[in-house]
Amino acid sequence: MTTDAAGPSAADFPGSFRWGVATSAYQIEGAAAQHGRTPSIWDTFCRVPGAVAGGDTGDVACDHYHRMPEDVALIAGLGVDTYRFSVSWPRVQPHGRGPANERGLDFYDRLVDALLSAGVDPWVTLYHWDLPQALEDAGGWPERDTAHRFADYAMLVFDRLHDRVTSWTTLNEPWCVANYGYADGVHAPGRRNREAAMHAVHHLLLAHGEAVTRMRAARADRAYGITLNLTPAVPRTPADREAARRADGFGIRMYLDPLLLGRYPEDVRADLEREGIEPPVRADDPEVIAAPLDVLGVNYYFTETVRSGAAPVREGATTALGWPITPAGLTDLLVRLHHDYPPVPIVITENGGAFAPGQDDHDRIGFLREHIRAVAAARARGVDVRGYFVWTLLDNFEWAHGYAPAFGLVSVDRATLRRTPKRSALWYRDFLKG
Repeated sequence: MTTDAAGPSAADFPGSFRWGVATSAYQIEGAAAQHGRTPSIWDTFCRVPGAVAGGDTGDVACDHYHRMPEDVALIAGLGVDTYRFSVSWPRVQPHGRGPANERGLDFYDRLVDALLSAGVDPWVTLYHWDLPQALEDAGGWPERDTAHRFADYAMLVFDRLHDRVTSWTTLNEPWCVANYGYADGVHAPGRRNREAAMHAVHHLLLAHGEAVTRMRAARADRAYGITLNLTPAVPRTPADREAARRADGFGIRMYLDPLLLGRYPEDVRADLEREGIEPPVRADDPEVIAAPLDVLGVNYYFTETVRSGAAPVREGATTALGWPITPAGLTDLLVRLHHDYPPVPIVITENGGAFAPGQDDHDRIGFLREHIRAVAAARARGVDVRGYFVWTLLDNFEWAHGYAPAFGLVSVDRATLRRTPKRSALWYRDFLKG
């Protein structure tokens, strides 16, 4: 990986370009049973033997719930202008229905106020995977009612914070929610049912559309969007093109097409029909899902090379998780979005890598530099990219991987929870100053 000091520079971007860091509630907050919070599907999943590496849980995580002022000071010290965080659904609405838990909302009140006082704009994500267990017990995302419950919950948060929060994301990475959670069983709730997963996809998108419609009706002068993890698939050989088409269909177009074009891709529907799966689409659903977006959040980690009937190829440089390092793929993806879909402003809402400690954080710095360079290259080709957020602020609970992967700009001692900025944090700070 190139890590030359010649560029890119923050000066290559307009003054309105957003620079930030991103986190999620279950990965950092802790306080899992305090002040009215009830279990989420991840609290339950972490108790399943062997489900999470090392038997780790998010019970304490980074204890952000109690150390929030310290963490806001760290964020402000980076010099970023935006902090993307998620709200814990079971903290705000413990059983997934009914009135808000005021003590839960109070925490986000304090967080938003602390950020604004520090000169940092709060960017709210309403759902980052922590479905209240009570709703999973009622069927979870494969059930249509969960979409309506989400819209109700969204309005509880919106009603409290809309006076100070201008940027609202509904869902984070619905692909992961549906596929990892309901098809592959490697994430909460740990189910393995392909049909249930495909139903979950539709109800997640429906939840997004209903929530955006209701929030926009209440206040039109706010920015509304969704965040998708987009992993481009490149065939290794011409014989692998069908595998790449299918990966692209179910991983990218199944989400972008209904959101931006108002329909599911025909080839994906045909694939599902061959599997005997009928998406639970009702007459008005496409219009609801395609509610206008003010911003499309893109989480990009890598482009994968696929083979027919085999696992993706892992060639060249990789992160500590074995993920390919493919910054040029980010430029290609952004240019594709620009050409293939109606205009919508884009923000890179997550980008980062897990790297082993040592080497003066050289690998992480190089990773960030090259991906920022890739964003600049896309902008130079006319793509309307308006922000870039590093994943993530703190070394945290990394879902089924537990606490081993280190994505953070700031290390967290697991025994003392002491925060220590890494050299990549200092590099990011100096980059933004420069």
